[in-house]
Amino acid sequence: MGVLAELEERLAVIDACLEPIATRPVDLGDPHWARKAREGPRPMDEAGIRPEAEAALEDVLSLYEEGDDDVRVALRALLARCHSFRWATRLPLELSPRGLRQRLLQISVEDQGRDARDMMADLNDLCGRAWDAGVDIRPLLLDVAELSSGADRYGTGSTRDILLRAAAARREPGGPR
Repeated sequence: MGVLAELEERLAVIDACLEPIATRPVDLGDPHWARKAREGPRPMDEAGIRPEAEAALEDVLSLYEEGDDDVRVALRALLARCHSFRWATRLPLELSPRGLRQRLLQISVEDQGRDARDMMADLNDLCGRAWDAGVDIRPLLLDVAELSSGADRYGTGSTRDILLRAAAARREPGGPR
């Protein structure tokens, strides 16, 4: 079995474990719903699969970075099918070049997910944190943009375009955003 096929099987199992949590209705009539969501267990912890989910995500990101265009296209399609995995699985954020690159690779492979606006909000937050920590994220944005899809999925530009715009908007670490 190939690496990609094995990874697809692992993600399918993790996705199935997370799906009941990801699709659980939210009672918007409860005035405390947002606080409960913030303070409750993270979905990976609630499902009891954090180590497996994080390891699978690390493998996805590694293969995405090292693979060719065909591999990256296949990984984007895999994450598009594994909605619950994509929604719930995050690595701990390290405010270092390596940690920020990992998060940018995840943004790239998720290819705007279900809503480009959420991706752009996450990217803005990530860039702001990087700059506040004094990390020059511009070269990371440019590198990851080269690996990213050029398809404009939602009329807001492709993932590549969005990353390149973010790189152009940044000047110096800790400086004006």
